Amino acid sequence: MSSRREAIFVITNWLQTKSFPDRLISNSSDRAFVTDLVYTTVRRYRTLDWAVRKFVKKMPQGETGAALLTGACQILFMPDVADYAAVNESVEAAKIASQKTAGLVNGVLRNLLRQRDAVLADLAVQPIGIRLSHPDALVTRWLERFGAAETAALCEWNNTPAETFLAYPSPAATLSPSPAQPLESLFTPLPRGTRVEDAPGYAEGTFIVQDPATAASLELLDARLGLRVLDACAAPGGKTVQIAWRMGPPTSENHALVALDLHDDRLATLRTNLERTRQTWVTTAKADLTDDPQSLWERFGLFDRILLDAPCSNTGVLRRRPDARWRWTTKRMKQLAATQFQMLENLLPLLAPGGRLVYSTCSLEQEENRRQITLLRKDHPEIACVAVEERIPTRSKTDGAFVCALECQP
Repeated sequence: MSSRREAIFVITNWLQTKSFPDRLISNSSDRAFVTDLVYTTVRRYRTLDWAVRKFVKKMPQGETGAALLTGACQILFMPDVADYAAVNESVEAAKIASQKTAGLVNGVLRNLLRQRDAVLADLAVQPIGIRLSHPDALVTRWLERFGAAETAALCEWNNTPAETFLAYPSPAATLSPSPAQPLESLFTPLPRGTRVEDAPGYAEGTFIVQDPATAASLELLDARLGLRVLDACAAPGGKTVQIAWRMGPPTSENHALVALDLHDDRLATLRTNLERTRQTWVTTAKADLTDDPQSLWERFGLFDRILLDAPCSNTGVLRRRPDARWRWTTKRMKQLAATQFQMLENLLPLLAPGGRLVYSTCSLEQEENRRQITLLRKDHPEIACVAVEERIPTRSKTDGAFVCALECQP
C-alpha cells in the first residue's frame, strides 16, 4: 500500500467511524510521512473542506472525498512535498478506489494548485474557526476567556505538530529514583523522525513517553517511600511509572502503588509499560470509579496519596490529539464533567487522614477544572485546596493542564 493510499484509507475510516486515526496507521517504512499527512489533514479538516468546496458542487464522500482532502493538505500545508507529487501521487492513489472519480480528484487538485495563492489570500480573511480549523463553539468560548489574539495563538499552537518527550527518573537515565530532582528537568525531546522504539534505552526501560506538563501533578502528589498511593485512572501508565520511580520499590507493607483503569485494552498497555520499565511491583486492577465508593473502599482500602487524572475533553492537548477538537461539544463536556465529579466524590472516602488527593485534567475548560473544586468544597467544607497549577499552552509552551491538590482538614 502506498503512503498516500494508506492516508486516504485512514481518513476515510476516520470520517465514517470517528475512529482514532493514530490506531489505524501501520508500522510501514513510510509511517512518519503517513502520520504527518493524516494528522495534518485531521488538524486542518475544516479549512481543507472549505478549500475543496470552492472547486466542487457537492463534497464527495468516501475515499474520493478523503483523496481530495489529503491532496489539498499537501498543496496548502505541506511545503516540503513537491507540487507534482502532491497531485500525481494523490491521483494514482485515488485510482485504486475508483478510476471514474480519479479524474475528479485530478481536476480539483490541479485547479487548487493553480489558484493556491488566491485561495490562501481568501483564507487569511476568514473567521478563526475556518482559518485555523477549529469548531466555532470552542472558538467562541476561548474568545470570551482569552481574547482574540491569544485565541488565535492557541489555535495556531494546536495546528503545529507536537514534540515527543522522553521522561527519565534521572538525567543519567538510571532506574534509581531521585525525589529531590526537579521533575521538569527530566524530560528530553525526541529528535523528529525518530521512532520511540529506536531511542537508546527503550528496551531497557530507562524512559517513558510523557509531556513536561505532567510534572505539575507529580510534584503536587509528592509520592515517596513508605506511602500507599493510588493512581486512579492510570492507563497508559506514563504517570504511574514516574510515581513508581519517585517512590522506589516497596520496603514495607505500608508502601504500595495501586494503578486502576476501567478498560481491558488500556490496562494491557499499562501493564506493558510497567513491565518494560521494570516496575512490576506495582499492583494493577480493573475498576469503575463511578461505582459505589463502599465497594471501592472494600477492595482497595485507604491511601495516603490519590491521583485522579480524570477523563476530560482534551482541549489542552489538541495539538497532540488533533481529532479531539471534532468530538468537542458542550453536551459532551458536561457529561464528562458529571463523571469527573462522581469520581472525585467516590475517591474521597479512600483518602486516609492527613492524606492528599490530586485532581488533574488536560482540559482548559473551567467546568472541568476550577468549577469542580468549587462544587466539591461546597459539599465537603472539610476539604481544603492547598495548591493549584494551571497551564495554558500559549503561556507554558507545554500541553495544557489543570492540577489541584486537596487535603482533608481536621
